Amino acid sequence: MTGNAPLGGKRIGLLTASASRLGGGVFEAVAAQARLLQDLGAQPLIFALHDVHSEADAARFGEAPVHTFAVRGPTQIGYAPQLGPALLAAKLDLLHLHGIWMYPSQAASRWAAQSGGGYIISPHGMLDPWITARGRWKKALARAGYERRSWRRASFLHALTGSEAHDIARESGRSDSVVIANAGPDAGSIPSTARAPHLLYIGRIHAKKNLIALITAWNQARRPDAARLTLAGWGEDSDVAALQAAVAAAGPSVQFVGPQYGAAKQALLGDARFTVLPSHSEGLPMSVLDSWAAGVPSLMTRHCNLPEGFAAGAALDCGDRPESIVPVLEQALTMAEPEWHQMARAAHDLASGPFSSRVIAARWASAYRSAMTVGPRQ
Repeated sequence: MTGNAPLGGKRIGLLTASASRLGGGVFEAVAAQARLLQDLGAQPLIFALHDVHSEADAARFGEAPVHTFAVRGPTQIGYAPQLGPALLAAKLDLLHLHGIWMYPSQAASRWAAQSGGGYIISPHGMLDPWITARGRWKKALARAGYERRSWRRASFLHALTGSEAHDIARESGRSDSVVIANAGPDAGSIPSTARAPHLLYIGRIHAKKNLIALITAWNQARRPDAARLTLAGWGEDSDVAALQAAVAAAGPSVQFVGPQYGAAKQALLGDARFTVLPSHSEGLPMSVLDSWAAGVPSLMTRHCNLPEGFAAGAALDCGDRPESIVPVLEQALTMAEPEWHQMARAAHDLASGPFSSRVIAARWASAYRSAMTVGPRQ
């Protein structure tokens, strides 16, 4: 599809630090963006730093070619000398950078200056105060070395939420962010029967996800005998080890099942009464959109930046401290069937409405056309 498609034939690069599961929610968002671009008639090309899962996860981008580049020096910086020349050689109409604070920001900014093509930056929550407070001196060097130049040069910066637009304005001095949410997967059917008292976390294992506080709250909560908490995901060895120790101490009602994808992930969602995300910091979590598409309501914090869930009745605010999580766990585990069904319908309605691929794709088509018209700022 190219002739009458909104972005027919345009070559659009999606650049990110990791085009694999190591990229967490950003990886999932980039994979979804590649599918969205193909549906709009564009030709997405993926560019990323090489990591141990690059080859295994390349299939997640469908027919879009995936180009990865070897890193020299510290992996936290991600210096890949072949990345810049490859971007220029690709003859892109537009480059869309996903994530900041690493060398791809510098390579993308140079591409924009040399090519004159449209340039979009999606920080994916990486300008949240919780994030910017960590590794301050490294981020100060990145700001001075290349990030401020990159932010100034972008055709526009993309915010997932209004809250993130405020973070971008505070850090970059630019108040012209375009706010477009992530698109969720296609909504399935609304669950026809109430679920057993099973709660699910699925996503990256990281300190910001606040899973130790969740387990602490679980141990303190009054629970039905059949209550279960399943934790699924991946992360750095140290984070996974800390989680496994907490799970082992919690007893048999809590289990960690490691990474889950495809049918295994859908099976977990099909068994869950609620998903839970007691996070300290998020951009816009794909795990919540996955949950809503499966008709599963959520327990989450306001740091997840999805106020639509609270407003629609698809989510409960659990806060990020054990004392606030405990009563919400108890409410979720004992919720009456009619009330739970009402929340499940609200979750499904959000997934099939404002967070549907149809709605989000139309907004991105307009944004991409605008960026290609304006080009980079100097």
